[in-house]
Amino acid sequence: MDDSKSFRWFKREIAEITLGFKHVELTRCKIIADNEPIHSKSKWPFYVNLYIYIYIRKIIMKIISKRLKREKNKVQDTSYEVKEAIALVKSTTSAKFNESIEAHISLFIDPKYADQQLRTTVALPHGTGKELRIAVLVPTENTDLISNSSADITGSDDLFDDISRGILDFDLLITTPIMMPKLAKLGRVLGPKGLMPSPKAGTVTVDLESAVKEFKKGKLEYRADKAGVVHISFGKADFSSDSLFENLTTFYNSVESNKPSGVKGKYVKKLTICSTMGPGINVDFNTF
Repeated sequence: MDDSKSFRWFKREIAEITLGFKHVELTRCKIIADNEPIHSKSKWPFYVNLYIYIYIRKIIMKIISKRLKREKNKVQDTSYEVKEAIALVKSTTSAKFNESIEAHISLFIDPKYADQQLRTTVALPHGTGKELRIAVLVPTENTDLISNSSADITGSDDLFDDISRGILDFDLLITTPIMMPKLAKLGRVLGPKGLMPSPKAGTVTVDLESAVKEFKKGKLEYRADKAGVVHISFGKADFSSDSLFENLTTFYNSVESNKPSGVKGKYVKKLTICSTMGPGINVDFNTF
């Protein structure tokens, strides 16, 4: 069996089970776990490349595990006051890059019921620290709406064609209501990436420029996943403690104020914050 055939035969097993993610670049070969053609760049046997990858991955995981264990020793198994938790999470950022600071709120909801779903937006006062690439899609007859847009990518039929081919060079897509029936055909492309515009998210609007400016300033969409947990990044490690506190407070208040109508009794189950590479820190949400 030659290299190309072995890659085809193993592409799903290796990429989804052994390697654990969709696109994997090895030293001299490429594995793609989807329907795209498989092209081997390696002159080595497939199994040699796989062995090299697993060996390097073990070394990396050992380094990460040691660092995580060291940072975990700073955190006790208790709930911290909000400001204390923020100071602690900043002290656990030891990676060589500017880590994101994340919040994870577990809720007493069952999203399989329509009246217990949570999906909305919040404008963080200090933003997330991430530069969003925003695309704006409009009908061909309304291209004048994007003539002076501050969006990173604008277009009509040309942008629609790029999206249909899987070219998604943006983090957020904003469009007009009239485009939604046409855009619905691309649900399989945009949906899995979380890029499908929605009125609830503020990404389907007639005031395109205002929407672009709001998202550039720090507005973001969040939703509860199937387990009833909301995940967001609310800042970076180089943010001041006060900025992180204000962002987290704004986010928490937004979750509280958007309690689904079908939820009775207790709503918030648990709040945890962490850095990208750090341990989870439980927060006493009664101290906001």
